[in-house]
Amino acid sequence: MENQIQLDPHGESLLQQYRDLLPTLEQIEKDAYNLLHAALREQGIYVTAIEHRVKTEKSLAGKLELKGAKYKSIDDVTDLVGLRIITFYTDEVDKVAAIAKRVFDIDWQESVDKRRHQLDAFGYNSLHYICRMKEGGPRFELQMRTALQHVWSTIEHDTGYKGDFKIPREYKRQFSRLAGMLELVDDEFSRLRLLLTGYRRRIHALVKNGQLDDVPLSADSFRSFLNLHPFDRLNGRIAAVNQAEIYPVSLMPYLRVLEAFGMETLGDVQHFIDENSDNAHQLALSQLAITDLDILSSSAALQYLCLAYVLKHGGGRDGLKKFYDAINGEDEANARLADMTLEQAGTLPFMKSKKGNL
Repeated sequence: MENQIQLDPHGESLLQQYRDLLPTLEQIEKDAYNLLHAALREQGIYVTAIEHRVKTEKSLAGKLELKGAKYKSIDDVTDLVGLRIITFYTDEVDKVAAIAKRVFDIDWQESVDKRRHQLDAFGYNSLHYICRMKEGGPRFELQMRTALQHVWSTIEHDTGYKGDFKIPREYKRQFSRLAGMLELVDDEFSRLRLLLTGYRRRIHALVKNGQLDDVPLSADSFRSFLNLHPFDRLNGRIAAVNQAEIYPVSLMPYLRVLEAFGMETLGDVQHFIDENSDNAHQLALSQLAITDLDILSSSAALQYLCLAYVLKHGGGRDGLKKFYDAINGEDEANARLADMTLEQAGTLPFMKSKKGNL
């Protein structure tokens, strides 16, 4: 049977003040969450969670039983409304804090930065602000911490490490070691993100400046390359066959095909375009001239470039089918497409010259 909470008259008075204030607290919880959520979204900051709650009467009563004498009125209890923002990276805690300073009034005397504690306090390395809505009202608590700090804090609570009983020194040492490791991991993730951000910027700058031979082929660099519209000229030539309109589609599925061709840099892709554009146009002409297609996808140029490349490098029927499987998904219909492409390409100049060199 649970122990009954015993409050003195002062504690009972504080609890009644809480009951009277409860509708206001619930409104503050809602408004504070909405303000933070909107401000984070506006700044493009994505967090793992925004937790929010109003302290329950039972929780408050337990607190007042232990510490009621320290509060003159219910306004002195600063965590009746609590919010916690959990970020992915340590540097984002400061970004969230800057947003909080903009949207709320901060009680600096009551606020505390717990991020510079001793090693074994990692789990409680949160930044705690005591806030008030700009228009006034009761204060509330805002905690800001990383996901790893939050996990560690939960572990500490679950294991009873922060409980009232004395922890043997060897166990405390283990906690200290693990705390230090997590703090290091937290910092290293943030550092790595900064390094990767810098690397992406350098890659984008190289692409923009046309230094393609220095840019490794990857999903990120290929996207940057596509921003240069490298296939537009060939698409225009192909569309002119039937005066077709071009509708945009993603070209990212072709990345794995280009990698399978052995291309390692964006320079390789550009050379691939330069060396195969005329042959790709010949192949498109052989297929489209006998049709009345008046709408083409923006992948047409890259598709015909790949087909021409396969044919010129001796891929034959198997190579063509493998390409169609990669783009369309494995299907028996791709074998018929391969046969048709091989037949239509047989009379093209680049195929004749290839046969003559065999």
